[in-house]
Amino acid sequence: MLSIRKCWSVWNGPLGVAEKKPFDKGTIAIAKFLAEKDATSIIGGGDTGAVIKPLGIDDRITHISTGGGAFLKYMEGKALPGIAALKYK
Repeated sequence: MLSIRKCWSVWNGPLGVAEKKPFDKGTIAIAKFLAEKDATSIIGGGDTGAVIKPLGIDDRITHISTGGGAFLKYMEGKALPGIAALKYK
């Protein structure tokens, strides 16, 4: 069995139509799984955060970003226009 205990995970976006029951079950299961682990978990996307917050486990996730596309670009090491503009001021 694969262990995520000493690892880190990056997750962006809910699994399916997470705002409608019963389609939220996959997203909830992954969120609870990550929250139980002693691992660094970085989650992106406002829709994902909106599912996790009501579960009361957001304090056990290392970071929840509300920017889905921007979050992915940042993780890829690409420049973000808003941040790049601040550097030149």
